Amino acid sequence: MSAPLLDKRLNAMTVDVEDYFQVSAFESVLKPSDWSSIPLRVEENTHRLLDVFAEHDAKSTFFTLGWVAQRCPNLIKRIVAEGHELASHGLNHRRATTMTREEFINDVKTSKDILEDAGGVAVKGYRAPSFSVNDNNQWIYEVLVELGFEYSSSTYPISHDLYGVPEWPRFKYQRPEGITEIPIPTIKKNDKNVGIGGGGYFRLYPYWLSRKRIQAFMETETAPYSFYFHPWEIDPDQPKIANAPIKSKVRHYINLGRMEGKLKRLLLDYRWGTMADAYELK
Repeated sequence: MSAPLLDKRLNAMTVDVEDYFQVSAFESVLKPSDWSSIPLRVEENTHRLLDVFAEHDAKSTFFTLGWVAQRCPNLIKRIVAEGHELASHGLNHRRATTMTREEFINDVKTSKDILEDAGGVAVKGYRAPSFSVNDNNQWIYEVLVELGFEYSSSTYPISHDLYGVPEWPRFKYQRPEGITEIPIPTIKKNDKNVGIGGGGYFRLYPYWLSRKRIQAFMETETAPYSFYFHPWEIDPDQPKIANAPIKSKVRHYINLGRMEGKLKRLLLDYRWGTMADAYELK
């Protein structure tokens, strides 16, 4: 018999669907032009995640690269068929901060078209690769509205060496452009925002500590919690990128062998649905 839930609210499980060689941490040594020569692991890993979600009666939003959807259409069909939400993570994981407006329009529109063709559903959500929306490219929201998106989850209000907008809102809010932004969750500690949304932080810390931080959010906030991670994080056997920067390798490879077990505990402790359901976006 399962232990009782730690909190009864519906929270949002999210997966950023990209392969291990597409992450921003390796972009200095692996270019998109290299990707087609590398065997895919994302399809098998994401199917494993779908199996895990089915076992735990959990739904998720899959923020998926158009590049992946183009090569794995059956995966996209399964995501939709099993009641999960299909959303965009851009075309080929190029950070929004590196694109002009015209480049961004082409990137996101192409991704949206590929996803909708493969899944047969409207794509309403977007997440910028590496949370690459900040004070300098807020025009992105105008483009998203023009392309028919209804919400974004592209900001992490923390201080981080690769991303972060610590002064931006911490909770779901309506942008003046007419789109909803849902930031990655944080807690306040010593008047500073601390990231608790998943990813590397979740792999780094023991599960009891991550759960303690999530519980702190639950006990002080009424908003849903959302969690994000990637299919490659449950794949400890993935090839190693030998010439990547040391810092990037440490961040990428730490505790990969423990991630799936932690994820299953998380699925047992809380209720999980899509972004659309948890944040009442329908």
